[in-house]
Amino acid sequence: MKSGATEQQLLDGLAKGDRQAIEVIYENNFNTILSLIINNNGSYDDAKDIFQEALVILYEKVQTGNFQLSSRIKTYLYAVSRKLWLKKLQLQGRYYISSDVDLEEHIFTTEDADDARQKDADFSIMENALNKLGEPCKSLLEAFYIQKKGMSELAEMFGYTNTDNAKTQKYKCLMRLKKLFFAQYKK
Repeated sequence: MKSGATEQQLLDGLAKGDRQAIEVIYENNFNTILSLIINNNGSYDDAKDIFQEALVILYEKVQTGNFQLSSRIKTYLYAVSRKLWLKKLQLQGRYYISSDVDLEEHIFTTEDADDARQKDADFSIMENALNKLGEPCKSLLEAFYIQKKGMSELAEMFGYTNTDNAKTQKYKCLMRLKKLFFAQYKK
């Protein structure tokens, strides 16, 4: 299965346990979940665990045969991962969720369709902006914001002579990304 497979093809592949479909879903979505977890006091390993749990929930849903996904896979996995992460933080005493809330029910029944559509649109705009940004800016920003590499690591990875040059290049790339994103976002 190619990375250009449709969402329904990916879900059908997931339902059948198709390894390639699972890999494409992983490739297309893990960095978003990694960013969510790391930006909310988690680690790379936390992100892997949460993503795996969210993928298992999606797998179990598609296995029923009557599951209708009302958003993009990315939005669904993001919503489930966010709830799972908040629950984990709650168990660690780092976040409070009312005990009246049934997490499973809350995840799948209270998602506002308008919010989901807006998130889908925002993700698409950001993906397009990142793709238009080109290399090495795309990799530089992913290394800094998603992989949490330091300036000295970035300087070494991208061949800059010192950390100041890496910092300047990161800033320029970020400004270009913002310009590309907001040019589409305002439309």
